[in-house]
Amino acid sequence: MRRLLAIGEALIDFIPEETGKELKNVCGFQPAVGGAPANVCGAFVKLGGEAAMITQLGDDPFGDKIADEFRACGISCDYVKRTKEANTSLAFVALKSDGNREFSFYRKPGADMLMKPEDMEESWFEGAYALHFCSVSLGDFPMKEAHRKAVEYALKNGLLISFDPNLRLQLWDDQEKLRRAVREFAPMAHVLKISDEELEFITGCSDIKEALPGLLTGNTRLVIYTRGSEGAECYTKTGCGAAKARKVEAVDTTGAGDGFIGSFLYCLAEGGVTPDNIPDMTGEQMEQYLGFANDFCGISVTGHGAIASYPTMEEMKKRKQTM
Repeated sequence: MRRLLAIGEALIDFIPEETGKELKNVCGFQPAVGGAPANVCGAFVKLGGEAAMITQLGDDPFGDKIADEFRACGISCDYVKRTKEANTSLAFVALKSDGNREFSFYRKPGADMLMKPEDMEESWFEGAYALHFCSVSLGDFPMKEAHRKAVEYALKNGLLISFDPNLRLQLWDDQEKLRRAVREFAPMAHVLKISDEELEFITGCSDIKEALPGLLTGNTRLVIYTRGSEGAECYTKTGCGAAKARKVEAVDTTGAGDGFIGSFLYCLAEGGVTPDNIPDMTGEQMEQYLGFANDFCGISVTGHGAIASYPTMEEMKKRKQTM
């Protein structure tokens, strides 16, 4: 299987030692490697694929921790740069009683934000399968232009491009800038994942079918619409598929959406799906991939953390039998 590349933030998530409290009332935290693009790589490699992260870390102990854990779980650090100009980004997380999260970020700036377009090398993209990215790194700093260069190289080398906006409103002083950035970059991707919580903010529509004409534009040929515990749907211009999610008791939803798209991209890679043949996907094929990603996500939320909670293929087969 060819390599998945992901570009964007890699950071330390400080996970609370107690749940059901607001962030300001949490007394203790445990550090865990995170960042949405990194989580997607983690899901891909846990299932048996190859993945490499394109990011920049601070020249500090937290950067060392991220690099060490990437190597330990099989995420390549070939394209991870280090800098003394800023520290590795941090995110403190609180887990509410329903399993949802509250965040506080420390990245003003973070090392990842300072990665520049000239840091990209076209050779990284030769022979790779896909490039995945999110919106956290699309603010007014150098990493946004690094994304643009990465997309350019990915398109030139025939990679499938995947975009999950993964909105973090609290990181943006001007939410209209976030909306514009998402709308600018979304048409660059062949695969667009969007959640029910994000749909109206991004498109102005509360109904996915009304929003589809505005989403299936530019390069975008497949829209994945996730609805949390209700399951997921996906759409091309000529077909659609849907799969319900199994009911589970969520312990921690950190990285759940990242696990979903990471496992879905694994299915696309295994199925030989390319930008050119996306329109040929059948409804049955879509439903199979959605069901797999739902199950992967469902297993993930019953554990703590992001990458640490992702199942291997063997674990997934075993756990599915009891879900």
